Amino acid sequence: MFVRIEKGSSTPISRQIAEQIRAQCLSGRIKPGTQIPSVRQLARDLAVNQNTVLRVYEKLTAEKLLDMRHGEGTFVVDRLPRNELKALRIRFFDELIQLVQQGGLLGLTADDLHSLLDDALTQTQDGFLSTGDVSPSHKSGEPA
Repeated sequence: MFVRIEKGSSTPISRQIAEQIRAQCLSGRIKPGTQIPSVRQLARDLAVNQNTVLRVYEKLTAEKLLDMRHGEGTFVVDRLPRNELKALRIRFFDELIQLVQQGGLLGLTADDLHSLLDDALTQTQDGFLSTGDVSPSHKSGEPA
């Protein structure tokens, strides 16, 4: 399991962690039945408070993505909820629409948006964006 956080981000750390674990579970990158790091281990690896990781694990357990077994550890559930993946895809599309609209307000053309998407996909590793990595052409927020 790979999780990277940006401590200076406006996105809360717990949300960053939850979104990355959720995406890896739903995409199959973390296979059903796989044991994930303990609360203590992940908190240590990410240099965050254990309560932050515990809240994330509890939230993902409530979403039926993780199974916290007392004395054994935390595991990806054997069967992932199909409706959760569909709901996430719908939410992703809605957010994508908002980003396209914001790009239009910034004066970006369809070609600019395609170029930005291509750059983002280039930064993708195994289907996941490498958070924190910004291509040099976009550090200023300008399209390629």
